[in-house]
Amino acid sequence: MLMRTDPFRDLDRFAQQMFGNVTRPSGMPMDAYRSGEDFVVHFDLPGIDPESIDLDVERNVLTVRAERRSPAPEDAEVIAAERPAGSFSRQLFLGDTLDTERIEASYEAGVLTLRIPVAEQAKPRKIQISGGSERRELRS
Repeated sequence: MLMRTDPFRDLDRFAQQMFGNVTRPSGMPMDAYRSGEDFVVHFDLPGIDPESIDLDVERNVLTVRAERRSPAPEDAEVIAAERPAGSFSRQLFLGDTLDTERIEASYEAGVLTLRIPVAEQAKPRKIQISGGSERRELRS
């Protein structure tokens, strides 16, 4: 199981209820789903140098960090700066049913994709029951 945490989610929801659709921009939007024996997570990171992406797993907490630098030179007169720049991070709490030792990551077209396999001990398995003249199988 994948658990998402965002300490500002409740504050965003409250602000949205009080003031309309006013929320903080997310520097790292995400989609997550289960596909077969994997959990798949996609992070939108357009304009990010893949070398600036850092992934860490510690005690079932996955941390994604990335940095987007402004393309404008330091001495440039900036006319508009609507694309967020700077450091971004996001944490996901991974349940014990996921195999954090075999996470695969790829980055293509501005999207970071993580594949997190379901741990072997979390997969259903058959247990044979013997007795009498007939054998039966049960799923656990």
